[in-house]
Amino acid sequence: MLQRLFVSILALAAPAWALAAPSQVRIVQEAGAYVMRVDGEPFRVKGAGMSGDGQEALAARGGNSFRTWRTGMDEAKVRAMLDRAQRNGLKVAMGIEVGNERHGFDYDDAAAVKAQLARIRAEVNLYKDHPAVLMWVVGNELNLHYSNPKVWNAVDGIADMIHREDPHHPVMTTLAGFDKKLIDLLKTRAPSLDLIGIQLYGDIGALPEKLASSGWTGAYVVTEWGPTGHWESPLTTWKAPIEDDASRKALLLQQRYEQVIAADTKQGLGSYVFLWGNKQERTPTWYGLFLPSGESTPAVDAMQYVWTGAWPDNRAPSIRPLRLDRRVAIDSIVLAPGASYAAQVEASDPEGDPLRYRWTVLHESTATSIGGDREDVPPQVALSMQEDGHGGMTFTAPAAPGDYRLFVEVHDGHGHAAYANLPFRVAPR
Repeated sequence: MLQRLFVSILALAAPAWALAAPSQVRIVQEAGAYVMRVDGEPFRVKGAGMSGDGQEALAARGGNSFRTWRTGMDEAKVRAMLDRAQRNGLKVAMGIEVGNERHGFDYDDAAAVKAQLARIRAEVNLYKDHPAVLMWVVGNELNLHYSNPKVWNAVDGIADMIHREDPHHPVMTTLAGFDKKLIDLLKTRAPSLDLIGIQLYGDIGALPEKLASSGWTGAYVVTEWGPTGHWESPLTTWKAPIEDDASRKALLLQQRYEQVIAADTKQGLGSYVFLWGNKQERTPTWYGLFLPSGESTPAVDAMQYVWTGAWPDNRAPSIRPLRLDRRVAIDSIVLAPGASYAAQVEASDPEGDPLRYRWTVLHESTATSIGGDREDVPPQVALSMQEDGHGGMTFTAPAAPGDYRLFVEVHDGHGHAAYANLPFRVAPR
């Protein structure tokens, strides 16, 4: 009797996940196609990369999973994330931080490789039984700016260890692009991987050709994709990358999903769009589907549509490319110091909501980071501006010569916004 009472008290005190068995996740071949099954049911990933909050919004928009980039030993924090995912009906692809050669990790250092393996074993064992865990993601873009192929032996060792510690969840690694040489290395040095993660942006349309030419015939998830990357976008004459406006990005997301990701029902198991949140990477708006102030953009609406087949009842505003001095970004706009100029943007709201405009100028980013490494938001420039409230603005150009970027946000008052920006240069004439 006392024993039963003790067990009952433990059950009441324990979180819900602790009373549930870990999800049984398998990748199987059925009728010539790869299928991921979670507890026996087909599961196609409709997900996003996420570095912070946003789980409830992801679930409400039709997402079923998110991926992270690192797990770590902060047990309370990670378990809280997983518990929240379980409540929201979301599965988590658990990112495991693995040393990158470009950050100084030496895969010829056997002691460092061994210590890394021990650290990852401890992480896996902390969380492997949580029912929200979907799979393990070993490292991120380890092929970016690397030369030592022993990294793949280390990845294989990690995957093999995870299979022994956690037989319930698949293991992958993610690749920044790929070709036959890389795939041959993975087949030879990391055969323990269950699938691969593919990360492509503007060139995602070439994915079917890349799969064929590389010889990868196994399963994959597109673990990062999104707008055209800053490294593959048009440039001004002074090499500033030109960012698409929010509406153009949303259209590209819809097209890329429908034509590439959803179209592959043989090897592809779904995708994680980048990024469900916001981050500074060349600009504060380039990759995030939300503004830093929290508003959702047309890209979020596009993802809801491709995931569910339905648009939201209240959509984000639409926007056209920003113009400055009657020119667009590709014109490589140069302004005179201290002179007055006019900017104009066309925007509209599908529901006719009144729009509010917010204009800012930042110094152009000088970051040269790669692979999503951390960047600081450039400082804002204090300028004299006069707005007309209808998408027009006049301002006095900075007095100091240099490279700048003009931003505009268009808010609908319902938590949605669109944006556009363009780089410009100030130089004496």
